[in-house]
Amino acid sequence: MEKLVNDFSFGLFFWQAIILFILILLLVKFAWKPIMTAITAREVGIASAISAAEAARKEMQNLQADNQRILNEARAEREAMMKDARDIKEKMISDAKAEAQAAGEKIIEQAKATINSEKNAAMAELKSQVSNLSVEIAEKLLKTELSNKEAQSALVVKMLDDVKLN
Repeated sequence: MEKLVNDFSFGLFFWQAIILFILILLLVKFAWKPIMTAITAREVGIASAISAAEAARKEMQNLQADNQRILNEARAEREAMMKDARDIKEKMISDAKAEAQAAGEKIIEQAKATINSEKNAAMAELKSQVSNLSVEIAEKLLKTELSNKEAQSALVVKMLDDVKLN
């Protein structure tokens, strides 16, 4: 560094400064406008790319919102369909239960009617048999009782006493 300070020359410095100034003037005249034009064009391109990216981002947000809305509508429609299906299933089950209950009650009523008619028939037959047996027993008893004269007289007296009591 000392060598540079010791070898310093004002003439050389002056000429170098003039050459630098001329070089700057030439650059300003011939290179500055194309460089600035390119920079401006690049700024415009970047700004348009940023605005296009912003528009794309907004459109993506709109699409996502639409997709979410459509998805929510589909979910709501699915839930409504599932609710309708459950309601139909429950109605079918309740209708089937009601029909089965009615059919069961009808069968029970028919069975009760059949039982009552068979019971009445059996009771009538039983009464008939009991009355026939009673008549036969009474007939046999009367034959044995009325076979002798004394028994007949005692029976007639007894019957007369019974009639007087009633």
